[in-house]
Amino acid sequence: MIQLDQVVKTYQAGLATPFTAVDGVSLSVPDARLTVLKGPSGSGKTTLLTLIGCMARPTSGRIHLHGLPAGTLSQLAEGEALEITSLPERFLTTIRRRTFGFIFQQFNLIRGISVLENVTLPTYPTGEDHRSVEARAVARLESLGLARHIHASVDRLSGGEAQRVAIARALINDPAVIIADEPTAHLDSRLSEDFMRLMGEFRAAGKTLLITSHDPIVYDSPLADRVIEMRDGRVVAGP
Repeated sequence: MIQLDQVVKTYQAGLATPFTAVDGVSLSVPDARLTVLKGPSGSGKTTLLTLIGCMARPTSGRIHLHGLPAGTLSQLAEGEALEITSLPERFLTTIRRRTFGFIFQQFNLIRGISVLENVTLPTYPTGEDHRSVEARAVARLESLGLARHIHASVDRLSGGEAQRVAIARALINDPAVIIADEPTAHLDSRLSEDFMRLMGEFRAAGKTLLITSHDPIVYDSPLADRVIEMRDGRVVAGP
């Protein structure tokens, strides 16, 4: 579970024109469930994801991660809750790598290299044996229907194929939590529905999914366990 307690993120704090992107958000994100954050552009959804995913620090408030896998940090017992708000950056890097898989709106694939190379990139800092990593990446790409593209350049992929590569990359380190920021923004309806079916499969496999979207195919999906609406940095609706 991920627990947020009165989390605030203010940019240019202390200056004449500060901007508060997240304003006093308290909520719980349950394990093995699909949670959707909905709301208009500028509502604070993406900023909240960056805070949960250890890519930014809140200005105030606390974020706790529960049930982290053993070995995430040497001093952390398996299942112990961890307050991440004030951890040094080197610890946040470890948590990001071992706990979260990220699917970005623009996919952020590296042009000019192969699909397989893109998928294995997040494993390089771990020092894991390259052959075992490559075998795992090939298996994941095959499961996503990308077997014939494994050695192709990502420049040659369609939008739906590029997104599935991004999903394979997000899963390469077997994260407990998948974070997706507006993942259907550049997809047509059929591909958006395919994406949600994949997310349903990952939820059934025990993954925790947190998705931001203003796409009704996402937030009206029967696969969404919980929909939280944000506006002006605050939670305005949702259990």
